[in-house]
Amino acid sequence: MKHPYKTREGGATVTIFVPYDCGNHCPFCINKGEYADLTGFSAEKICKSIERMDAITPNCDFVFTGGEPLADLESLQKMLDEIPTTHRVFINTTLPVSEHVSEDDIVEFTKRNKDKITCINVSRHMQKYVVESNDGLLGRLAVPFRVNCVLYKNYPADGLVPYLERFRRISGASIQFRFDYTATTPDNLYDQDGDKILHDLKQIAGYTGLDGCRMRCGFHFDYKGMELTYHKTLPYSTIVEKDPADGVTYDILYDILIKQNGDIHADWDGTVLDVDAYEKVVFEPYDLKWRETIAS
Repeated sequence: MKHPYKTREGGATVTIFVPYDCGNHCPFCINKGEYADLTGFSAEKICKSIERMDAITPNCDFVFTGGEPLADLESLQKMLDEIPTTHRVFINTTLPVSEHVSEDDIVEFTKRNKDKITCINVSRHMQKYVVESNDGLLGRLAVPFRVNCVLYKNYPADGLVPYLERFRRISGASIQFRFDYTATTPDNLYDQDGDKILHDLKQIAGYTGLDGCRMRCGFHFDYKGMELTYHKTLPYSTIVEKDPADGVTYDILYDILIKQNGDIHADWDGTVLDVDAYEKVVFEPYDLKWRETIAS
């Protein structure tokens, strides 16, 4: 650690990489290579790291991602049980159905954890990168859900409306289109004039406004009564800034990662978190704010 840590009120989001692989090969995924080597994968060590992070920031958000969190419901349940109800919990998944996990198993899992899971983020890309379960499963979930779709490179723009219509029929559905975060920079994070995705969405949906912070932003739309967001985020989670109030330079953390072996990282590039130093983290108000609001 070069500088003391600072993070937003409540604590940096803790993203947990589950210790089991998925069957997908999304071209924008930077984690697939890690899952090729299962050496050191440990749900038990992840649970210990969850306990440590809860003790430091008992109100931070937790996100389970992978890999595939729902590939082993028993193991995921043990990890969920380590998280007290003071936290919001999100799960990034494709809702995999297999000979070991059925639709009914997934529905029952959401029922058991409906007071713990804040939202399930389901990957459904316009280009077929993932194995998809029946869309009808979405409407059976006992917890809120959102459909996530990465618009990667030369995505089929003429498929946007059919894609939105596909999910608009499912009660409770909302959509988050995502820019390829590996291509996001501080210069293009808030760019509107040169953003093809933003231009395409404004042709088919009602633009309602923009929110954002140093690290990420969201362009909000209404599509025939369905909530639609276009999300962009930088490909790292630490920003170094000097605080003009005290003259101290801080590593400002937005995300903390618990890796598949239980190690705790401060960024996506392998930077290890100094956990002892994070126990003395300085908190600041979250700089997420509405930057533009369009009256509907």
